Amino acid sequence: MRNFIITVDGKQYEVGVEEVGAGAPSAPAPKPAVLLQENKPQKTVGKGTKVLSPFPGLIKNLLVADGASVKKDQPILVLEAMKMDNDITAPCDGVVTFQVQKGVNVESDAVLAVVG
Repeated sequence: MRNFIITVDGKQYEVGVEEVGAGAPSAPAPKPAVLLQENKPQKTVGKGTKVLSPFPGLIKNLLVADGASVKKDQPILVLEAMKMDNDITAPCDGVVTFQVQKGVNVESDAVLAVVG
């Protein structure tokens, strides 16, 4: 396997590519692995309450604009996990600053947003 770093729309991605074909030696199928990782630093934020991902999933939709005022328990984004949509809500009143974008996969305890 060969690893490459590519840039798409200003974002860097690390990609692993395996050679296949008639000339390549036969080998057992590799174990599933994450081949695409986004190398993007999180935004720096001031004081506020972090909104953490309760489980791994896909950011399916952002329900409010970045910088919008939100109320406690207001849904701010949709996290898809195991083919189910889960509303993630604001933990308090304040202004939301997202740390993720629509279409990004996140792990458990990833910072999704800050409300402050």
